[in-house]
Amino acid sequence: MTADTVPVVVIGAGPTGLTAATLLGQYGIETLVLDRWESVYPLPRAVHLDDEIYRLLARLGVAEDFATISRPAHGLRLLDGDLRLLAEFRSGAALGRHGHPEANMFDQPQLEELLRANLERHPTVTLRGNVEVTAIDPSDGGPARVRFTDRSTGETSTVTAEYVLGCDGANSLTRRAIGSTPHDLAFTQRWLVVDIATDADLHQWEGVHQVCDPVRAATYMRIGERRYRWEFQLLPGERADDYRDTTRLHPLVRPWTADLPADELEIVRTAEYTFRAQIADRWREHRLFLLGDAAHLTPPFIGQGMGAGLRDAANLTWKLAAVLDGRLPDHVLDSYETERKPHARSMINLAKLVGSAMTAGGDTGTRLRRILAPHLHRLPGLSNRILDSRTPALHRSALVDRGRLGLGLAGRLCPNAHLPDGRRFDDLAAGRYALVTSAPVTPALRSEIHDRGGVLITAPPGTALHRWLRRGRTAAALVRPDGTVQRTTSDPKSLTGLLPASSSCGRVQG
Repeated sequence: MTADTVPVVVIGAGPTGLTAATLLGQYGIETLVLDRWESVYPLPRAVHLDDEIYRLLARLGVAEDFATISRPAHGLRLLDGDLRLLAEFRSGAALGRHGHPEANMFDQPQLEELLRANLERHPTVTLRGNVEVTAIDPSDGGPARVRFTDRSTGETSTVTAEYVLGCDGANSLTRRAIGSTPHDLAFTQRWLVVDIATDADLHQWEGVHQVCDPVRAATYMRIGERRYRWEFQLLPGERADDYRDTTRLHPLVRPWTADLPADELEIVRTAEYTFRAQIADRWREHRLFLLGDAAHLTPPFIGQGMGAGLRDAANLTWKLAAVLDGRLPDHVLDSYETERKPHARSMINLAKLVGSAMTAGGDTGTRLRRILAPHLHRLPGLSNRILDSRTPALHRSALVDRGRLGLGLAGRLCPNAHLPDGRRFDDLAAGRYALVTSAPVTPALRSEIHDRGGVLITAPPGTALHRWLRRGRTAAALVRPDGTVQRTTSDPKSLTGLLPASSSCGRVQG
């Protein structure tokens, strides 16, 4: 038995755990990542992320590499059970408010390879694979003890951590250690997920195809140069094993593959997934936290499952870094669940709504979709709203001051807008507190913000940030290191006292 001590242990090296570890590494926080796999889990799972998550990947330092393994989607088509077009919502290649394409298709193992390689840039982070975490002891509010076993040698080790981030999936050991219970949000559907590789071009529209059919709802999308994904709702009595070979699978995919011979289709994976909607009742117990699928499960209909976990990591890690550096008190970590849990629930409910719209209502629902869907594009603003990646504002907390009415910019992300010098907001903010203002500023104010580890960003008339402030009916916004607006005011000077003195969040290592 060996012993060690680190500030943070991250359990799980999927996208959420790798993102959390990278962000902590950028703040110089010593972090140990434990994962049961020796290398990247090889089978594809998540295939979509929006421009907000792309923006986060840019902060991690992998945006350029991600661009080489991803492709923007062209929008969304709604089809009936006979694959007749009901409605189409197109998105172009233009960049969204976060500075990146709004819908992006990718292969999760490739993304994880990028994140693992990028993690090596941070010497304070250690990734140890091929280990099984067997026990987590919260130690009555003190540092937690994590026991794990090397799967090759059987050697058992224990590490003591100031904080433990449970990014360990739907069957989370961390959640059991906390005593948290998944709360069912009344959505369960069995689906067949199929990944196919082929050198042939299927000559299909390169957006997402949603088949709205109460009998056999389905989704089709192109993922990469030679990768395609289908999802089919399973009928009662069907199993994924019924479709392991190409001969039996071919009739399901033939509407998209046409005359392409079955032997030109390479099955990468067929798997049965039960799409669930769940949220854990507690996300924190003393030094233990839940992130990603350990905290919430989202049906895949809006492509936000993986993104929710990365949002968790972005929300929690800068706070944790400031607490470990003594710049913020430990109790502000309660704001993580206060902010993220209602947001996650809202996104789960939206996914449920979309899933029900695809499958509910039987023959009556099918008739209604055929009547109503072709006219959806005529509703003012609906097309933009369907493709818009903006999500709800965060709930009021110790670090989000939304006021009594909950209106305005607080709790929302600052746009990654172009600045007058050609850079974007994130280039200058760089993971620090930022005070954005259209009001006159003095050298003393600029110096005070700098001394506290923040950055002052002026928004002169005619700029995107000036228009953003004006729409929010304010002259100044304090933007947290995760890009969220903490508070707005007409007097920028009044916001400086909210910056942690000599903020640890001002020493991002890149």
